[in-house]
Amino acid sequence: LAKNIALRNTQLTVGEINEAVQRILDRFIFIRICEDRQIEENQILLSYANVEGIYPKLQKEFSRLRSKYNGLIFNEHRLSEQLTIDDKLLKEIIKNLYLPHSPYRFNEIPIEILGTIYEQYLGKVITLTPTHRAKVEVKPEVRKAGGVFYTPHFITSYIVKNTIGRLLQTEPCEGSRQPDGGQAKPSQGYGKTPEQIAKMKFADIACGSGSFLLEMFDYLIRYHIDYYSANPSKIKTVDGVPDAFQTQEGLWHLSTRKKKEILVNNIYGVDIDPQAVEVTQMSLYLKLLEGESAETFDKQLTLEIKETILPSLSNNIKCGNSLVGMDIKGLGNNLSLEEELRIRPFDWETAFPEIMRPSTGSGGGFDAVVGNPPYIRIQTMKEWTPIQVEYFKTRYSSASKGNYDIYVVFVERALSLLNKSGKLGYILPHKFFNAQYGESLRALIANGRHLAQIVHFGDQQVFEGATTYTCLLFLDKAGRNEFAFTKIDDLVPWQTSGKATEAVIKAESVNSSEWNFAVGDKGILFEKLNKMPVKLGDIAEKIAQGIRTSANEVYVLDLVSSKSNTVTAFSKILNRRVNLDRQTFSLFLQGREIKPYSILPSGKVVIIPYQSKDGNVELIEEKELEEKHRHTFAYLVENKRYLEKRERGRMKGSHWYAFIYPKNIEVMRSPKILVPDIANRASFA
Repeated sequence: LAKNIALRNTQLTVGEINEAVQRILDRFIFIRICEDRQIEENQILLSYANVEGIYPKLQKEFSRLRSKYNGLIFNEHRLSEQLTIDDKLLKEIIKNLYLPHSPYRFNEIPIEILGTIYEQYLGKVITLTPTHRAKVEVKPEVRKAGGVFYTPHFITSYIVKNTIGRLLQTEPCEGSRQPDGGQAKPSQGYGKTPEQIAKMKFADIACGSGSFLLEMFDYLIRYHIDYYSANPSKIKTVDGVPDAFQTQEGLWHLSTRKKKEILVNNIYGVDIDPQAVEVTQMSLYLKLLEGESAETFDKQLTLEIKETILPSLSNNIKCGNSLVGMDIKGLGNNLSLEEELRIRPFDWETAFPEIMRPSTGSGGGFDAVVGNPPYIRIQTMKEWTPIQVEYFKTRYSSASKGNYDIYVVFVERALSLLNKSGKLGYILPHKFFNAQYGESLRALIANGRHLAQIVHFGDQQVFEGATTYTCLLFLDKAGRNEFAFTKIDDLVPWQTSGKATEAVIKAESVNSSEWNFAVGDKGILFEKLNKMPVKLGDIAEKIAQGIRTSANEVYVLDLVSSKSNTVTAFSKILNRRVNLDRQTFSLFLQGREIKPYSILPSGKVVIIPYQSKDGNVELIEEKELEEKHRHTFAYLVENKRYLEKRERGRMKGSHWYAFIYPKNIEVMRSPKILVPDIANRASFA
């Protein structure tokens, strides 16, 4: 679709092509889901597949749906309304959305599954060649971060239940307390009323495709249904439509109007990617219509208030950088248009004035912030937004030390956006518990006694296809005297029966020092080891990270074949095979290859443009590299412009092909104990 639009609409910029493609695909998918849910007539799109001038005729259909649904998806859109698209392509796309070409029943696809697909979509971007040809590529920041990984539903559910779920509870009248993590049942005589909930505000400040916002919305819908089914006398009727009613099968159902109220009153999201903002809004719209049938929908449409079905979410879901305020322009930074579009400064007080303004005793801010913040090493971020990195240093205490990961800044920002009684729930790497760069964040959390609960997954892998060592972090803005610590040794029993090792830890025992929470038998062993008089730090002179090329995509290649003096390897950055001189590389290992009592071959090599000379290790001079190692030199020259851009251009000159870390290259060759930084896939040899 992008290729055809670029070919037939040469006046469009690459940004406009991205926007137009997404809007068209979103409309097609939305219509197919409404068809299969019997909210719309069958085969609306398919009826256009065999006519001439398909796209102009589709515009009339979109106009009809705009008057019915409103919302972002069918809003008049200058890009998607004024396009030339070939009939042959549209016919192929439309037919592939129906039987027999498509095997899918769109009414049976959960919105969460659609979210996993869209999450992959958001990891890619359409680019243009100099001849205005379109191609689809992985976004640079996604490629460097190792890909896009959708948060599993059991994680989003647990986090929402233990943040928003707890906020909806109040003390039971009888004096008995609901177990931790459980949802208070309205039928038991306690729990927030719909009127109280309507005033509460919940957010995800890096919402992506909206998985956490969907879980929030679903949780609130289920809570209201439980409340009204237990308290039918509390059901209100507006314009002849009750907030809740029973279908012919006896199932309780919220009116579309009530679900719209919940969505507009309670759900908020921000993301730096405008495509993510559109995907999130569409997902929430589909969630709003989930469970509707011809019976429930038609009944409401005859009585429903005289407005379009879908509410505007422009005040709820916004595009911007949650971490960077407009004050970045006041730090001597004259942002170019390109930099501003990349950074997207965002002012929370302007975007959400009613929420951020202290209007109640709880002060300004959100009642809960939940999510899965991005995991991006600051070295990677320096390559495409160095101005942003400098801003973090002045704005956030968590960004004051070492080579931190961006998720620590998200924790600090989210905590600052909570009101006085607000709650935070995140899934993130637990490396900051022990890493030097985490000291400032640990101090911030410990000094405020914000810890409410930690669910520690140890080496259990939560994200399919990614090696990431994570935990669930729950914080209370108000502070607590103790917190719950849960250690998960096996994910499956924990998901099915809640099996885990648990403990309650005093807040006073936690400070900015490393967090080592050991419970059960391991806790006894840890205490014993902690009393040992000699520690590793007492006998080791230096613990170094090892090789940090800052451009692994250039220096690390897949070994293909080997000869006496050269090897053939595959370069991902060039997407082809290249030849290298044998003396300029070493075999390369990543964390996944280091196993107990064995080292597995990785099939990779790393170029090391250094040599040992007079007992020291030094960079091979450019002239010598060209004369003695011509294959490797030729390969590096092909990537020269890319390598020169590292660290804000500090690699220009005769050292453009040098590694950036460690600054003292002798660390690479000196004897050492290897400690693989597996959690961040750091390179080492």
